[in-house]
Amino acid sequence: MVEIFYISRMEKFTTSLKELRARHGLTQEDLADEVGVVRQTIAYMEKGDYMPSLGLAWRIAQRFDLPIEAIFTFTNPKKK
Repeated sequence: MVEIFYISRMEKFTTSLKELRARHGLTQEDLADEVGVVRQTIAYMEKGDYMPSLGLAWRIAQRFDLPIEAIFTFTNPKKK
């Protein structure tokens, strides 16, 4: 699972995409072709360098027959 922290806004983005893709025997290229993006987009998401748009997150979730929140989590923890 990859976590991205946006310190200035205290937001957290988490994805299990790499593990999910591997369980289904897909390469980054395979998944990219199926959801209509280039392989680098999948790689950036897996490394935590890119947060997908809602449309892309939806297409990925549809591909795996899962709700978006099973693959991507975005939270804004409360300040202490």
